[in-house]
Amino acid sequence: MQGRDGVQWLAVAGLFSMVCGTARADGLADLNAALARLQGLSPVKAQVESKSWRKEGEGKEAEEDSGQATVAVESGPAGLQVLYGKDLLAKVEAEQRAKVKDPKVKTPIGFALGEMKATELRAMVSAAGALSREIDEAVFSSEKADSYKGKPARLLSFTLSLDKVPEKDRKYVKKFDGGIEVWIAADGTPLASQFHIDVSGRAFVVVSFTQKTDETRQYGVQGDRLLLLRKESRNTTSGAGEKVESKIVKTLQLQS
Repeated sequence: MQGRDGVQWLAVAGLFSMVCGTARADGLADLNAALARLQGLSPVKAQVESKSWRKEGEGKEAEEDSGQATVAVESGPAGLQVLYGKDLLAKVEAEQRAKVKDPKVKTPIGFALGEMKATELRAMVSAAGALSREIDEAVFSSEKADSYKGKPARLLSFTLSLDKVPEKDRKYVKKFDGGIEVWIAADGTPLASQFHIDVSGRAFVVVSFTQKTDETRQYGVQGDRLLLLRKESRNTTSGAGEKVESKIVKTLQLQS
């Protein structure tokens, strides 16, 4: 009896393990399916605002820059168009003229526009492709029931490898930790995600360094498109007696 019971228990345990494994895999499959169907080409118009802040150094010697700028973006079958308003261009021109007279003068709008790269703007209005590529470079580690903004959700966790560090720099890295967490709805649609990397090491024997990046994202859906509605990035780098901190917040607002 004990032998038969043991065999039955093992069979049940094996079946339970298979079912749990399938359940864990379902979240990833649902996410990939959602990303595939949200690669839409339907036209979309929006405004993207960037608020940027950067601090280099510490104490009285620290230098800070900050700025805010908004551009209009249109995306559709023809591609991505970025529209700079007349008022914005006039302010940029005024900043550049002031810079000629005084090289030390701040240019907050130009500083903020420096973060409005085409790849960043495209990821705001076509977020599925960017998230899909990130997941392809990561390793799926777990799934669990969770909540997002008070509603039921599934949380998928992924780990990142040292491959995220440029190849020429990997030999200096002593510690690396990186991961991605993605909250998804019942049908696999991404609701939000977090991205983090923590790197430390030593170069040329005496120079130690650290770099930490944290990013939070909030998604939305317009027709057959996944949109990145808000992204907040924080980065801290230190080494060779220098420290640089930055924070960038980008938000997207749909236009009719």
